[in-house]
Amino acid sequence: MSLPPLSVPYVPGQTARPPEGLFEALHQSVPGRMPPEDLTACPAWTAGWTLFDLGYFWEAHEVWEPVWMALPPNSGARYRVQAAIQLTNAALKLRMGRRDAARRLCALAREVAARAGGSGTPETWGVSFCDRVAKVEARFE
Repeated sequence: MSLPPLSVPYVPGQTARPPEGLFEALHQSVPGRMPPEDLTACPAWTAGWTLFDLGYFWEAHEVWEPVWMALPPNSGARYRVQAAIQLTNAALKLRMGRRDAARRLCALAREVAARAGGSGTPETWGVSFCDRVAKVEARFE
């Protein structure tokens, strides 16, 4: 599934918000209920990482929200998505010049990622989560 056309990343108070419904096709790719083992095959999950890597942090969060809601409460997969959402928030806050908020959110992302527990380490999520956290944290220097 391809990403919708994007011009510039949305930064609240700085750039124009994307049009409503821009991510509808990705949202529709998420089933109402998703078994945890289906996370890495979910188009919205993988598209969110592509958006993150391209610097579209707010957009990644928007794509991941229905994924998070479709997963069972307290499941390792749901914690994975929650940690990813916290990391996108950290990167967005850093872009907005809110370094303390970004630090707090990175720490929270690591903490939530650790809760994924039996569902594997962050490196087995289909993405190198720890590397991405470290890249965001490196910008604190």
